[in-house]
Amino acid sequence: MTTTPLTVVKCGGNPAVDAAGICADIARLVLEGHSILLVHGGSGEIARLAGKLGVPQRALVAPDNVSTRYTDAATLEVVVLALAGSVKPKLVAELSRHNVPAVGLTGMDGGMLRARRKSVIRSVVDGRTVLVRDNHSGRLTTVRAELPQTLLRAGYVPVVSPPAIDEHDQPVNVDADRAAAALAAALGADQLLLLTGAPGVLADPDDPTSVQRTHYVAPTGPPDPSATGGMALKLIAAREALTGGVGTVRIADGRIPDPVSQALAGVGTTVSIAHAGASAHS
Repeated sequence: MTTTPLTVVKCGGNPAVDAAGICADIARLVLEGHSILLVHGGSGEIARLAGKLGVPQRALVAPDNVSTRYTDAATLEVVVLALAGSVKPKLVAELSRHNVPAVGLTGMDGGMLRARRKSVIRSVVDGRTVLVRDNHSGRLTTVRAELPQTLLRAGYVPVVSPPAIDEHDQPVNVDADRAAAALAAALGADQLLLLTGAPGVLADPDDPTSVQRTHYVAPTGPPDPSATGGMALKLIAAREALTGGVGTVRIADGRIPDPVSQALAGVGTTVSIAHAGASAHS
């Protein structure tokens, strides 16, 4: 843990998310005395780079309707290049431009994020459940918090992304939202803010004004069926962070001015775990 309350911020990879605005807001807060760790994805940059290199992209949709990136060997290379070689340096440079020292890390650095590679993934294709065996993705098993703790205590902003390192000491793709949740829990963070290309969790996915102030996620099992794709994974990550002891988890808009400050002030959707027998939504 750090000596001041810690906030973990996840900057979504949706191209609509204002990464520069997030960095500027983080810089203001850090200079005011806040302790912040930034986790990032890079779906937009991964898609752009994959297209440029001619690497086909596809999603795997699990039977519970949760969608994840299919990561074959070529896509794993694209993921590493996009996150560590493009997105992360830009975020570090942007923070530095605002006089905040930042250090870019992947989950492999210092063995920070350990994962077990998924030998088999179930995916629904044309209405049938098939088994996918050549996927280089993993499920997080261990977080070593010493490295980010040391950096935070020294006044740096750690900027973290996948990949993690697997049981054979090889890179493996992991979901960035769940990585942020795991880091927040391991570091004893007070808050986890998942900033994305939506105003929060929507009661009606087709109505951007239907933001839920609070969303209750079931203690186990899949999230609300109305949440699909990336939002479903964010709700799973939120539950994992709350279960791990994080005080507050909020899913909020990363496209608006001062997105971190606004999320800290309560804008977006606060996620809570539903009590047994309660309805698992707002």
